[in-house]
Amino acid sequence: MKKKTRSRSTVLYSVLSVVIFMAIWMFISSTKAGRIFASPVRVVEAFVKKAQNGAIWIHIFSSLYRALSGFLLAFACALPVSFLMGWYRPFRLIVEPWVKFIKSIPPIAYIPLIIVAQGIGESAKITVIFIACFLVMVIAVYQGVVGVDNTLIKAARVLGSNDFQIFYRVIMPSSLPHILVGMRLGLSAALTTLIAAELTGAQVGLGQMIQEASMYFQMDVVLLGIIIIGIIGFLLDRMVAVLERRLTGWQETRKV
Repeated sequence: MKKKTRSRSTVLYSVLSVVIFMAIWMFISSTKAGRIFASPVRVVEAFVKKAQNGAIWIHIFSSLYRALSGFLLAFACALPVSFLMGWYRPFRLIVEPWVKFIKSIPPIAYIPLIIVAQGIGESAKITVIFIACFLVMVIAVYQGVVGVDNTLIKAARVLGSNDFQIFYRVIMPSSLPHILVGMRLGLSAALTTLIAAELTGAQVGLGQMIQEASMYFQMDVVLLGIIIIGIIGFLLDRMVAVLERRLTGWQETRKV
């Protein structure tokens, strides 16, 4: 019964949140700021127009391909690096300072170097996203590895487990929540870096659509692109959250 009540309450507050947001948006669009914040009706009209000629779907597919390609490549590289950093002290002492140093540099700063090295093709855009995702996920997963309860490791050694067994049966399960958090942060980094990545000569994509529309002061199209990126980010985050609940259901979490 409590679960049903909580679920209904969540839906109610979600609907209320959307209603409040729409009311504020409509109010702002009716003032002088309406020149910048186009009304919801104009944004919907812009979506319908671009959906009818198929342009919006090309932009969405192109941006999703770049964001997910950079994210998946970064995830595949971040896991071994972060586990090695957490498990082997010499490797950590060599790599950790460089990870922290590079993380302090915005990914957009690498764009001139990437363009010179890779041109303006798809690989350049994916590389920018890769850099942003990789560093975020390395740090998140690394914190999970070094945060594993040392008592569990000692107990496994007492029971005769070797390093591989400890890694597979203790370190990885204990680090799983941090891996999933790293995935959520990585997806967020991929989408927030997307527009910067599409500065490298993109012909299609949501970032390119936003940039082109801003040049012609088409604020309804600009807002449309921003909202679509937000919706994609929200849906991807919810997918990882569902995966997190299924894989880490054994953890006790505080219900709020």
